[in-house]
Amino acid sequence: MEGNCFNQGVFLVTLLLLIVATLVQGQGTRVGFYSSSCPQVESIVKSVVQSHFKSDPTIAPGLLQVIDDAKNQLESACPGVVSCADILALAARDSVVVTGGATWVVPTGRRDGTVSQASDASNLPGFRDSVDVQKQKFSAKGLNTQDLVTLVGGHTSGTTACQFFSYRLYNFTSTGPDPSIDPSFVSQLQALCPQNGDGSRRIGLDTGSANRFDNSFFANLRDGKGILESDQRLWTDDSTKTFVQRFLGIRGLLGLTFSVEFGKSMVKMSNIEVKTGTAGEIRKVCSKVN
Repeated sequence: MEGNCFNQGVFLVTLLLLIVATLVQGQGTRVGFYSSSCPQVESIVKSVVQSHFKSDPTIAPGLLQVIDDAKNQLESACPGVVSCADILALAARDSVVVTGGATWVVPTGRRDGTVSQASDASNLPGFRDSVDVQKQKFSAKGLNTQDLVTLVGGHTSGTTACQFFSYRLYNFTSTGPDPSIDPSFVSQLQALCPQNGDGSRRIGLDTGSANRFDNSFFANLRDGKGILESDQRLWTDDSTKTFVQRFLGIRGLLGLTFSVEFGKSMVKMSNIEVKTGTAGEIRKVCSKVN
């Protein structure tokens, strides 16, 4: 599915929160929701993320195997109490921290939807989307242009497959590769993803810092080294370029601290269309798919 090109980026976790919590049910999350019913929830999720990361430093962007492990441990400690949606929100935060980003406070109290299906992901950003289309998709969820740039910045960690960007390297125009790619970088990417080669081969979305949560992703956009076409467009569109520059601390602009703003946008994202109270369910198995 074209719109799911982000399937190994931290950004996916924020989008999964929308899939797990479908339909508007009001915003009833709060900090410390499990303080009485399962006070160890955050320490358990944090421990699981750290354990998986120590055994495999590339695991942080994906997280899905981690979620199931955390759910199993929480079902033993607090059966039927902690939702998969909340585990996702906590694990997303902890995966950022374990890869060098700043922490943030996560409001909890979400419940899981009763149905998860691929069609729920039809409105996710696609790797060929223009900035206008990306902004429309985010705006439809109550997220602004800064949220868009910030959350796409989650691609500072994770990988993507050649099939999602190799078209930019060969015959993109009548004269050759995508002109928005730095010419010296084109040959590097062609070596990694040869024409008619293995489309499933994965490379880092943030060249030179694929497993580190920092602002180098934005520096790569500035330098014409964005892997996905939709990512690189954040630099070539004036409405988003300003935020990329602010994350880079360009002189004359009010600077933004990426890891701090990422936490704010994650909280904003994770409170969209959540189920709370008696709506939905508390799943016993997070990987359940209908």
